Amino acid sequence: MSVTTAVGLAVVWPLIGVALVLLFRRWPNLREAGSLLTSGSLFALVAGVVLPFVQAGGRPRIDLVEILPGLELAFEVEPLGMLFALVASGLWIVTTVYSIGYMRGHNEENQTRFYACFALAIAGAVGVAFAANVFTLFVFYEAITLSTYPLVTHSGTEAAKRAGRVYLGILMGTSVAFLLLALVWTYWAVGTTDFRVGGILAGKVSHRELIILLALYVFGTGKAALMPFHRWLPAAMVAPTPVSALLHAVAVVKAGVFTVLKILVYVFGIDLLAATGASRWLTWVAAFTILAASIIALTKDNLKARLAYSTVSQLSYIVLGGALATSAGVLGGGMHIAMHAFGKITLFFCAGAILVGAHKTEISQMDGLGRRMPYTFGAFFIGSLSVIGLPPTGGSWSKWFLLLGAADAHQWTMMAVLMASSLLSIGYLMPVVARGFFRPPPVDDDHGDAEGHTPDHSAEGSGIHEAPLLCVLPPVFTAFGCIVLFFFADDVYRLLTGIVP
Repeated sequence: MSVTTAVGLAVVWPLIGVALVLLFRRWPNLREAGSLLTSGSLFALVAGVVLPFVQAGGRPRIDLVEILPGLELAFEVEPLGMLFALVASGLWIVTTVYSIGYMRGHNEENQTRFYACFALAIAGAVGVAFAANVFTLFVFYEAITLSTYPLVTHSGTEAAKRAGRVYLGILMGTSVAFLLLALVWTYWAVGTTDFRVGGILAGKVSHRELIILLALYVFGTGKAALMPFHRWLPAAMVAPTPVSALLHAVAVVKAGVFTVLKILVYVFGIDLLAATGASRWLTWVAAFTILAASIIALTKDNLKARLAYSTVSQLSYIVLGGALATSAGVLGGGMHIAMHAFGKITLFFCAGAILVGAHKTEISQMDGLGRRMPYTFGAFFIGSLSVIGLPPTGGSWSKWFLLLGAADAHQWTMMAVLMASSLLSIGYLMPVVARGFFRPPPVDDDHGDAEGHTPDHSAEGSGIHEAPLLCVLPPVFTAFGCIVLFFFADDVYRLLTGIVP
């Protein structure tokens, strides 16, 4: 198989998964087997055929159709897109396994629709990853929004419908009002929207226009969840936990920050941004989002709500890395796409396992729960270390390069923001672990006297009562992945070096 054929197949392959899910909708085992087969074969295609070619310096390209001169639907695989495609396709496998345990364990309805829309979202993510220009990226960016809307409103409750309206309103509103305008402006000014090493805007627009165009791109990418266009993300937490994992780690928000970083690198060019200072204001917006979202996370007792605001904060690390307009900052932002994906999906998997296994959603209800669910809470601890940025997890490397990027740009305040954010991350994540392992469960809790525990709690927490196996194995696997990324971060670094001067 040629590499160009593999690129084309990778974009349409999830649609085969949609067909299999719909074909076997009456037979759940076959339906889910079809979803697993499609996700596994997609990853094999991306990692086995496309990745070696890109690692060798190649950039496979497919031109599909020309809409206008210089404006075409086309795919081209470069290192940053290669990384995003690996993350999306690889974590699709793990999320599918988890979804089987969660959806069955929680007796969710409309499971066929769930798996079909999930596959459609992955197709959109791969299309975004492999987009050769802003036009193609915009098309698949909108496809992700439309395919995930039924997932956000999955439960059909009034709260879910309200969340869906917020979700669709903000994401579609920002993309049509700002991102589409930026796309048209770029085409009008340059005659193309192609992604090119070093950017395409140098000498084409004035300094003031450069700043306005950057603002349109950044705020038009609502999936990046920069404040004040972040409300859709916490609102979407009414969706089932596998959907939260999709939103926060696999496709949606990663498509957002990937879009911002790719546009900064290939449309503006970091040399142009550094020379003009056009992205300096963006560092302050990202810094505000990082700190404000972290502080809000500290106030949330609901675990998924706390993790949602954590995601808002962590996404802006990637935006900040690009806005610093230094090689180290861009590399740190690119690495954080993968590192945060593994850390955050672990945390959401654990939140879902706690809901299925113990029916708990509030952190204040989780005293002593780690003794009964040690694998879940152990995975949560490792995922937390990665999000905080501590060894031996991959998150420590991406934050290291972000700090180097801030130092290279002489942005000492941004270095302080990154370090303060890590301290705040400790403040909102470690109490979950501490409550689970080091506090005794209450006497009147479901794990209390009814199961033979003594009033002094000396025997409480004995015995392991985890969620179903398919809800526990995925977070254990992704937690292990956080550690593996620490020792193999050099492979991610070397892949990404092709995107910077």
